[in-house]
Amino acid sequence: QVQLVASGGGVVQAGDSLKLSCASAQTFSTYAMGWFRQAPGKERELVADIAVDGSTNYADSVKGRFTVSRGSAQSTVHLEMNRLRPEDTAVYTCAARLSPFALYPYWGQGTQVTVSS
Repeated sequence: QVQLVASGGGVVQAGDSLKLSCASAQTFSTYAMGWFRQAPGKERELVADIAVDGSTNYADSVKGRFTVSRGSAQSTVHLEMNRLRPEDTAVYTCAARLSPFALYPYWGQGTQVTVSS
């Protein structure tokens, strides 16, 4: 079982920045990594993902503000969040999938991000 742990959430004001991290005891080099979020009463949303080759994809709502990246050792994945908005408030969770497959079978514990007005 792949164990993922997300961290870095907190309470910030609109316009502030946060950096989330996702860590595992094993390398992520052979996995595509995704960041998801879910706000109360809303469906889970894919925020950003990064493929094995480094290509990235972002939800329209975060393009230009969020950046997903891999750590140098490739045992961590980060989500830099800039110019945060109240609507970014959600529980953020990292997930992993093997590159040939479309589904994310491995999920970490979420970290709460709260953005105040």
